Amino acid sequence: QVQLVESGGGSVQAGGSLILSCVASVYTSSSNCMGWFRQAPGKEREGVASIVRRSGDTSYASSVKGRFTISQDHARTTVYLQMNGLKPEDTAMYHCAAGGCSGYNYWGQGTQVTVSS
Repeated sequence: QVQLVESGGGSVQAGGSLILSCVASVYTSSSNCMGWFRQAPGKEREGVASIVRRSGDTSYASSVKGRFTISQDHARTTVYLQMNGLKPEDTAMYHCAAGGCSGYNYWGQGTQVTVSS
């Protein structure tokens, strides 16, 4: 069982930055991929960014590419999402997830990001 705890959300003005953190309780082969997802009220959940923990390979949604950066610490226990150039449309609940690279089995409770214009 992998437990995920997110932190770092908050309220910022458009153009501002936030960094989200996700601490995983363990690193196992069943949690080699980690990702950030977001869901705004009335909208479907959207994959934002993901990272393969063993290789460090990353991928991004087109809506955030060039503005957001996903990374991990050396111990592979914490995954970060650096968010720059925030826009009001980035407002959502952000969730961290972990699993095998074919699907995510573990989810955090989420952290709210609110961007005002």
